[in-house]
Amino acid sequence: MGIVANQTIKNTIITYIGFAIGAINTLFLYTNFLTPTYYGIVGYLLSSSTILMPILAFGTQNTLIKFFSFYKDQSQQNAFTGFVFLLPLLICIPTAIIGCIGYGWIVDIIASKSNILQPYVWTIFVLALFMAYFELFYAWAKVHFKSVYGNLLKEVYHRVMVMVLLLGVSFDFIEVHLFIYLLMAVYGSRMVLMAIAAIWIKKPTIEWYLPSNYKAVFNYSLLIILTGSVAAVLLDIDKVMLGQFKDIENIAYYNVAVFMAVVIAVPARAMHQITYPITSKLLNSKSMGELEILYKKSSINLYLVAGLIFLLITLNVDALYELLPPNYEQAVMVVFLIGFAKVFDNLMGNNNAIIFNSDYYQMVLFFGVLLAGLTVGLNIIFIPIWGLNGAAFATLLSFLIYNSAKLIFVHRKLGIQPFTKATLSGTVVMAIIFMIFYWWDFDVHPVLSILFKSFLIGFIFSLAVYTLNLSDDITAMINAIKMKYFKT
Repeated sequence: MGIVANQTIKNTIITYIGFAIGAINTLFLYTNFLTPTYYGIVGYLLSSSTILMPILAFGTQNTLIKFFSFYKDQSQQNAFTGFVFLLPLLICIPTAIIGCIGYGWIVDIIASKSNILQPYVWTIFVLALFMAYFELFYAWAKVHFKSVYGNLLKEVYHRVMVMVLLLGVSFDFIEVHLFIYLLMAVYGSRMVLMAIAAIWIKKPTIEWYLPSNYKAVFNYSLLIILTGSVAAVLLDIDKVMLGQFKDIENIAYYNVAVFMAVVIAVPARAMHQITYPITSKLLNSKSMGELEILYKKSSINLYLVAGLIFLLITLNVDALYELLPPNYEQAVMVVFLIGFAKVFDNLMGNNNAIIFNSDYYQMVLFFGVLLAGLTVGLNIIFIPIWGLNGAAFATLLSFLIYNSAKLIFVHRKLGIQPFTKATLSGTVVMAIIFMIFYWWDFDVHPVLSILFKSFLIGFIFSLAVYTLNLSDDITAMINAIKMKYFKT
């Protein structure tokens, strides 16, 4: 337990450091040191490789974690290790051969809208390969309970290196086209460093025969390919499809707007790490009353926190865009649409954990495929009509349908739902604050405007939540702060 707590704290700190560095890169360095066209190319290449990565990895990073401790016989475990490390080659080698043979055709499809993409299409496969084997080596470290260094590489290393490269571009040490190839080298070096660390932690011992349960391992890997591919599609398909329907620089504008909105989802990651095991325990013990209490608490807590962040971002969005170069402000509506989708996602509380840990866990894949299909279909419809806003609207509509379907499913199967009177009261509070501050701007420097406005919004929102006692947990936290710092 000491190891788990220690590494969890370190990984949380590392994740937030990586997020902060990513914010600097995304909002300021990329936007000022690369043209929107080249920033769009970088976004397209990384998004495409992220979508391809789960396929090339063959799900082995999850398979290794699930089955490694299953084997009691050392020889069987060694055979399993060799099987898992070689399994991705069943996809990588044929994909590479097909890519070489049909490269011209692939380039014509991908770069049909933007000829400037043509020299870089091949890097999508290489980037995806580097990402895939990085995850596999990282999984090897995890099964030996050594996750901190891998998390540092995953969250911080490449962002720091990108920052260095962007500064190199700004001082004319690096040409823009060379930056893209060096970016690929960064991901390659990250994979190599992770491989060295994995071998250092424990050198894999491989025996060259199939493990006794190789069919189960193979089938599980296929399932993970599907779920991993769905997750990757949900994260990056809108950017890839923007590159197919609109000029490549639109991806740059969209990327910045999405990054602002995704901040809303950050607190949910921390809470889900806690609620997932608790949800599993309550379901296993059939404690449905306690599960419903957790469902409601997680929903209102995440909703209020996400709602506050949504207000802080959207009500300061004009000032935020004043700090960025021209043309990026055309994606302002994207911030609102994606932000609203993230707030609605948080309103679901631990809904996903309930489905995943219940007897209906297969439905996670069904709902994921449903969402991926909706996202792709709606993007095809709305991007040609509304461009950037069409991509964001497609994402919002997809998540509204997806989360509503999960909400109804849990209610029908388990008889529980997350909403209370506090949900409605919190919505009213958010609406009133939004209407007050949307038209209220300070005639000062954008940074000062953001600070003043954020302080007022945060104070009024916190006061309303506390006065109305919308969340027992938040009220208790505020009371603890009052007792500690404002003793009378």
